[in-house]
Amino acid sequence: MLLRALLREPTEYTPIWLMRQAGRYLPEYNATRKRAGSFLALAKSPAFATEVTLQPLNRYALDAAILFSDILTVPDAMGLGLYFADGEGPRFEHPVRTESDVARLAAPDPELSLKYVLDAVREIRRGLKNRVPLIGFSGSPFTLACYMVEGGGSDDFRQIKTMLYQRPDLLHRILAINAAAVADYLNAQIEAGAQAVMIFDTWGGVLAHDAFESFSLRYMADVLSRIRTEHEGERIPSICFTKGGGLWLEELAATGCDAIGLDWSVDLGRARKLIDDRCALQGNLDPMVLFAGDAAIEAAARRVLGSFGVPRRPDGGWGGHVFNLGHGISQFTPPEAVATLVDTVHSEGRALRRSS
Repeated sequence: MLLRALLREPTEYTPIWLMRQAGRYLPEYNATRKRAGSFLALAKSPAFATEVTLQPLNRYALDAAILFSDILTVPDAMGLGLYFADGEGPRFEHPVRTESDVARLAAPDPELSLKYVLDAVREIRRGLKNRVPLIGFSGSPFTLACYMVEGGGSDDFRQIKTMLYQRPDLLHRILAINAAAVADYLNAQIEAGAQAVMIFDTWGGVLAHDAFESFSLRYMADVLSRIRTEHEGERIPSICFTKGGGLWLEELAATGCDAIGLDWSVDLGRARKLIDDRCALQGNLDPMVLFAGDAAIEAAARRVLGSFGVPRRPDGGWGGHVFNLGHGISQFTPPEAVATLVDTVHSEGRALRRSS
């Protein structure tokens, strides 16, 4: 169902999956993470990664699995020394800030330094037994560069924006290497069994308009031009998600992606009209709605579905909609709220199709 929606083909209902659907809001995830000993140990073990990827599917009637991993596995494989500090999130021992730092960068061979991720993809596919498709993913070249240059998360992106304006040549070199690395990584995930891929451009929205096109959009388009669109005779759809990217919907549609992920600041109906069904749309419920109780969740889900509208177009074609949150699910979300959301999206999605 998910793959058909991403390719704008008819579906029986609106499929749904959730960003960060395998995560800390689930007690079973927390138990597995405790057994693993740390987040990195969890992410780097194919067995544990498979276990937590499948956990939400054992609870809810979700329409896709997404690989459990971390977007920073690629720069970690470049030798930057990823670690997680208590209360600080991810950090790198060796941030990339000087010309010599950039000169040492190279795209890693996924079959060598990221083999644990590919092994997890293979094991998850076996565990899924074709119940639902598996989505692979990577951070965008710019988002990865943010962490690489800042050395971790940032409130103001001072380091990378200084480089952008002071030494744009250095940043372009980083981004070119990242684009090659991301394309290689996604192609390796596809070869291992990923049936769709998603590029998370988490920080593209912090850029000025012209900078977004030059330093984020350009390199996502480069990645999309390199990744496989078919594997073993099956189409492999691609999704691009720029948080805060509502200003650039037409530009994102022109990258060659099959679907655009939207955050909650975008009206789905306006987005659908603007890009004229050139791409499917994914999104875009505010994750905080999941704290408001069943009635509010049901009403909000209906609003999102109604905003996209009837999937069938007047010309007889279909506009694909994949229901999702506008960003990752909060770790504090009540698990029962997700059940309400999934059930509502499926039932209301069926009703929409009957009405068409």
